[in-house]
Amino acid sequence: MTLTHRRAVWLMVLVTLLWSTAGMVTRHLEQARSFELTFWRSFFTVLSLAVILPLFQGRQVFARLRHAGPALWLSGLCWSVMFTAFMVALTLTSVANVLVTMAVGPFFTALLAWLFAGQRIPARTWLAIAVAGAGIAWMYGAQFSLGGGAQMTGTLVALCVPLAGAVNWTVVQRSQGQGQRIDLVPAVMVGAILSSAATLPMALPFSASGHDVALLAFLGLTQLAIPCVLSVWCATVLKAPEVSLLALLEVVFGILLAWVGAGEVPAPTVLTGGALVIGALVFNEWLGWRQGP
Repeated sequence: MTLTHRRAVWLMVLVTLLWSTAGMVTRHLEQARSFELTFWRSFFTVLSLAVILPLFQGRQVFARLRHAGPALWLSGLCWSVMFTAFMVALTLTSVANVLVTMAVGPFFTALLAWLFAGQRIPARTWLAIAVAGAGIAWMYGAQFSLGGGAQMTGTLVALCVPLAGAVNWTVVQRSQGQGQRIDLVPAVMVGAILSSAATLPMALPFSASGHDVALLAFLGLTQLAIPCVLSVWCATVLKAPEVSLLALLEVVFGILLAWVGAGEVPAPTVLTGGALVIGALVFNEWLGWRQGP
């Protein structure tokens, strides 16, 4: 199938919908907790990609992994941090808290590119970073004043996701600038392998029921493996600002699904802070799109 621009847009909408199911599904688990959630989801992601990758890229994809350079393995390490921190954060705080915190990823990426790659940050992006920072500070301040220790810890853990993502994209950009090519989909598989291996000792003894394992297998296949492959495919057609804007649908879909599907009502402070973060990102990407490269 030829991937046209319109098909890529609708496919990215589907990708964000699949990504956003994690919060709702984890709220229906019976016994699995904390690191066990991460282990099973990452484990089933590995199994899924072991089947999907050869279908998309041929069997030689595994040979390329064996001869990959350090940049791919560093990218995989970043993916493993994102996988682990995301699931642990969901056990400590609300879905809305986690998703809004993750939305600041593009701003962290811009800051790291400025610090380590010498890329200039436009004035509009500095303004957007300031507004998004105010939104996150509002969320943190409200949780601190209410004595929500677990909520605060969960938000701090969730902050590891956009930080690791920013490091990941910076590594990829620098490597590509030096003539190296990093295939992001195999890097996702490396991240899932590292995540499942790192969390296995802390997940033992297993307490997940058959119902829990089935739900986490569903997440490994449909919330990580399939949408990650599809998003990389869409990125070959869509421009970076388009991908960034469409990816924000994950925040909207995720909060709505957790609200409707699991009865988790987002706190007013999260909605207020989230509106500042999302509004700043939308304005920054839209203005950058209008101004051109």
